[in-house]
Amino acid sequence: MSVVSRIRQVVARHRKAAVARRRRLITQRARRDRARGDGFTLVELMVVIVIIGLLATVVAINVLPSQDRAMVGKARADVATLEQALETYRLDNLVFPDDAQGLQALVALPAGMAHPERYRDGGYVRRLPEDPWGGAYQYRRQSTHGGQFDVYSLGADGKEGGEGNDADVGNWTS
Repeated sequence: MSVVSRIRQVVARHRKAAVARRRRLITQRARRDRARGDGFTLVELMVVIVIIGLLATVVAINVLPSQDRAMVGKARADVATLEQALETYRLDNLVFPDDAQGLQALVALPAGMAHPERYRDGGYVRRLPEDPWGGAYQYRRQSTHGGQFDVYSLGADGKEGGEGNDADVGNWTS
């Protein structure tokens, strides 16, 4: 065997060994990098939690007042519907229901009515709605606000008067 061929053999063995070492090193680095990259750090998790908290706060600040306005709007719509039903009742029966008959006179024929034949079949509303806060709508034949009658909700607090969400919503409010 010549010296040149012997040198070629040694160089070839060294190349194979170097390539094997590189492959092992790359494999070890890949395993180490994969082990490090599998999860999130505590700082990353805390940043995400803070961002979610800020977003929830912004949404709550913007949505809650909208819900309150929607409840007042629903109460106004219900009051307008009841007011219209009372006007229709008066056109048919020539009088408004008295305080004792109340809004129930719109659903069923009141007892002791002078002309029961004038009462509309099926009533004037299918059922009496609850106000958005879960209370019953109120009726007062003698208006305290200058109208022919008062139909109103007691608001969020369920008491007469109040301000903001607790204010009464009636046929005298705009």
